[in-house]
Amino acid sequence: MSAARPPEVARTSLGARALDRLRAVFGYPEFRGEQAAIIEHVAGGGDALVLMPTGGGKSLCYQIPSLLREGVGVVVSPLIALMQDQVDALAAVGVRAACLNSQLSAAQASAVEARVRAGELDLVYVAPERLLTERCLALLTQSPIALFAIDEAHCVSQWGHDFRPEYAMLSVLHERFPTAPRIALTATADPATRAEIVTALALDDAQVFVSSFDRPNITYRIVDRGEARRQLVDFIAQRHAGSSGIVYCLSRAKVEQVAAHLNDAGVRALPYHAGMANAERADNQQRFLREDGLVMVATIAFGMGIDKPDVRFVAHLDMPRSIEGYYQETGRAGRDGEPAEAWMAYGLSDVVQQRRMIEQSEASEAHRRVSGAKLDAMLGLAETAGCRRARLLAYFGEEHPADWRCGNCDNCLEPPATFDATVEVQKLLSCIYRTGQRFGAQYLVNVLRGKGDERIGRFGHDRLGVFGVGADVDERQWRAVIRQCIAMDLLDVDFEAFGALRLAPAARPVLRGEQEVHLRRIAAKPARSRRKGREAAGEHPVDDATASLAPADAALFEQLRAWRLEVSRERGVPPYVVFHDRTLRAIAQARPADAQALATIPGLGEKKRADWGEALLRIVAAAQ
Repeated sequence: MSAARPPEVARTSLGARALDRLRAVFGYPEFRGEQAAIIEHVAGGGDALVLMPTGGGKSLCYQIPSLLREGVGVVVSPLIALMQDQVDALAAVGVRAACLNSQLSAAQASAVEARVRAGELDLVYVAPERLLTERCLALLTQSPIALFAIDEAHCVSQWGHDFRPEYAMLSVLHERFPTAPRIALTATADPATRAEIVTALALDDAQVFVSSFDRPNITYRIVDRGEARRQLVDFIAQRHAGSSGIVYCLSRAKVEQVAAHLNDAGVRALPYHAGMANAERADNQQRFLREDGLVMVATIAFGMGIDKPDVRFVAHLDMPRSIEGYYQETGRAGRDGEPAEAWMAYGLSDVVQQRRMIEQSEASEAHRRVSGAKLDAMLGLAETAGCRRARLLAYFGEEHPADWRCGNCDNCLEPPATFDATVEVQKLLSCIYRTGQRFGAQYLVNVLRGKGDERIGRFGHDRLGVFGVGADVDERQWRAVIRQCIAMDLLDVDFEAFGALRLAPAARPVLRGEQEVHLRRIAAKPARSRRKGREAAGEHPVDDATASLAPADAALFEQLRAWRLEVSRERGVPPYVVFHDRTLRAIAQARPADAQALATIPGLGEKKRADWGEALLRIVAAAQ
């Protein structure tokens, strides 16, 4: 049986102990947001559902209660490839942690099991597949259990982008260990997914903690796609030269092609997709986590749970299938709280391709309907002329006043022009109707612009009254009009007719002149700069880690980073496990002269000060 719940402790005493653990172990002076309330509730024996954005400090919400309660905290995580890095990060601050997964030998697994039974671990990470085996459940029954933490809890949702069938079976924890508190955590859950988590995990009595989904340090940008690979190279060179980033593509072939293109352009890039050999894929992931300045080009097979804090950008060359997917993927940028960017190049083909995939799916009608609604929401985010952050947050139930602006998305920083597009839309709708509702976007644009060809001549569409009626509008703007009409449900895409555009019922009042249509006017196509890197962006790339430092402090910061790299290589861990850039930057600016001053630096707990305090003080003293 699991350990009996410890005697109730006065809340103030529990809160004081939690704060003491935060400062002594992790080196942070205060809790953020809802952390203190969550930790008190769980440490006191209560169940919780926690919704908190990536980088908001979810892990502390189960790590500290595990340190406060008797027994081992069991963390259910789907991320076998990343468990060891999480264990290494805990070991660096003096927390006794281990993982149980298929990558361990039989002898290694037996040794971890013995430590669990003996109560010699603070935390153990277990994949859901392993947890559900009778061997593992028997092990936990024989062991003192502090709590169960179910990470990435959105994986329970069959409508979600990361569905894992094993998660739906985790209600067994409530049945087998009724006295052990459970905490389910996720950064991605709309109201329907939250309800599904509660039902599937039997968390009916759990207290729900919902933090703001806002990531104010991330700038959201969505651009009209032209030459996507050139646009990506320019974006990286001009804004994020030498920084770590992730580029998402829909297909494996595109991943390989884009990675090769970036390397040819002088950007160090690695591919990652499910079609690669396991060893190569794992090696690329480890390199990305442990080296600075690498770009990972990947399908969505990569990324869930990535702890690398200094990812400065996430780029999409294909539109995600849902806002949940977009939020989850873009949330891998800027986990350290420093400025980061989410950039997407988007075009009409994304809409057609994604809707075709939904329509041709073998999923049930209900699943296709839900998928279609999620895609419509994503399309609305891509096409909005308003604040993108407001639209994103509203999807998760976080409403703001209609005139609210975040000031850190492309539409707020550079408000797009809108115009009365009623006449243009009427021309488009008429063209679709007059040509029989049988043709795709490119054909219709050619007819509207009066660009005759053999096919148009064969059908006689060069003799229609709509031929050439839109010659004063360029092709890019016409395609933008089409995208926005689809987003406004004025047009449907007929996949059985190879993506032909058809009039939706909502088009009728527009054609009759009974309804005006206002659309976003796309910006003029920018001229390609011949300058690259720092020259194109000014003195510093957008996320230059030293840009805000005085020259002498910047030099010390680079010395500290070089020392950190040596230590990380000696210990075989990623540099951020040793120290985050934010901690090194604080040291470079404060220049502590003794152990007492060093203790005031955020991110320097007792274990790290004991391990590396003297070395840090020597580096600072030598730079005086």
